[in-house]
Amino acid sequence: MAASLTTPVAPITSVLYTSFLFTSGALVMRGAGCTINDLWDRNIDGKVTRTQFRPLARRAVTPQGAVLFAGAQCLAGLAVLVQFPLEVIVAALPSMFVVTTYPAMKRFINYPQAVLGMAFSWGAMLGFPAMGLSLLDPVVGGAAACLYASNVAWTVLYDTIYAHQDIKDDKRVGVKSTAIANEGRTRLFLSALGVVQISLLAGAGVIAGMGPAFYVGSCGGAAVGLAWMIRRANFKKVEDCWWWFKWCAWTVGGVAVGGGLVGEYAARRLGEETAAQEV
Repeated sequence: MAASLTTPVAPITSVLYTSFLFTSGALVMRGAGCTINDLWDRNIDGKVTRTQFRPLARRAVTPQGAVLFAGAQCLAGLAVLVQFPLEVIVAALPSMFVVTTYPAMKRFINYPQAVLGMAFSWGAMLGFPAMGLSLLDPVVGGAAACLYASNVAWTVLYDTIYAHQDIKDDKRVGVKSTAIANEGRTRLFLSALGVVQISLLAGAGVIAGMGPAFYVGSCGGAAVGLAWMIRRANFKKVEDCWWWFKWCAWTVGGVAVGGGLVGEYAARRLGEETAAQEV
């Protein structure tokens, strides 16, 4: 979205390079988040069928070794982060607090996925300063806030499906989740989250002045994809939850939302080039 807001529209080389940095950083820091999560849960994972063979749970790796590995992952993430402008670095650092506290939330609150969503969605805000747009600008800040909140809702939605894989074991060991909190009304809960996600996504588009490609591809595509998933998913089957979790992440997030944003950028870039040729 940020690439479509710059004046002139950001060149493709800049967009590709920035996307590469974000992808690299996301992979590294998601990995760090998983390591931190496994450190917190090392005494619980062995009691859960799906996670009992994780390295820390089966004592294949020591906690000290895992801490060193997490530190190395964070250093690799820092190496990526320092490639960005100072505003991105400053805005990114608070996310580490959210990443490290998420696993603890599963012990205390019924909606830990909301904290996970806050951590996973942080990059949605950073894309704007990465493209030279200040988050202090009212339009940029408003669009970034809506996009971030939309991502949080989407993360809670797909991770609720993920959490259904462990719902029996989680109840037995005392782990909390949105799946347990909304058991028996999962489709209603996911439908409400879907409405929130699409509404906020459309709100970001309105603030940013997005065009038809965004509304049809990102908003419309995501709405259809979510509706289809919520209707078809069997939350009682572990393998079904895993399949729809992946489908929601890649099809709704990558193909629909991502495709609409790419289409919007391409349309604006083409329009700008056509206008330049006419002059």
